[in-house]
Amino acid sequence: MKIPEKTISRLSIYYRQLQFLSQQGTFSISSKSFSELVGFKPEQVRKDLSYFGSFGKTGFGYNVQGLKLEIAKILGLERSKNVAIIGMGNLGAALAGYRGFEAQGFKITSLFDNSPHKIGKKYKGKICRDVSDFARIAKEEEVEMAILTVPAEALQEAAQIVVAAGIRGILNFAPVHLKVPKNVKVNNVDLASELKSLSFFVSGTKRD
Repeated sequence: MKIPEKTISRLSIYYRQLQFLSQQGTFSISSKSFSELVGFKPEQVRKDLSYFGSFGKTGFGYNVQGLKLEIAKILGLERSKNVAIIGMGNLGAALAGYRGFEAQGFKITSLFDNSPHKIGKKYKGKICRDVSDFARIAKEEEVEMAILTVPAEALQEAAQIVVAAGIRGILNFAPVHLKVPKNVKVNNVDLASELKSLSFFVSGTKRD
């Protein structure tokens, strides 16, 4: 059975909220309260979870810790995953220092660029290496995913280097469609498009 991508995206939101609830010491939560926290209707939450089994009890709701562990298994978060960043411009440098990744089970282990001005430079305690050494280092450090923050014109070449090294998960920040094999998953983050969407709603509010 094929799981809808939107369901997987919502599961990550559920997991984040469950982490917060767990940290607050919440033992259980009703399905209605949980759906309000994550911003989806109760029937949507139930449908998403039903792809993977039966969760929650009538009159009791969800066991926070138990559901968090089950979703962690579904998302493959039982163990930390090593991630590399290619492209150490402003965005790459900012992501290299973002502590939230590790809290979610992702460890930034290596940084890469092709600029002589950046290779050898330290970013948040990590040395930037030459991207030509990516395959060797990725194998040594057991990298499983890569974040690409390179200019659009260099994106496809960077992706080819990553794919050739056996990486099957790519997070792309450039507004360019990547051509990759079917067994490689690319998630695109287009910050400008998100801002444009917000601009539409802000402008509409002003017109009202």
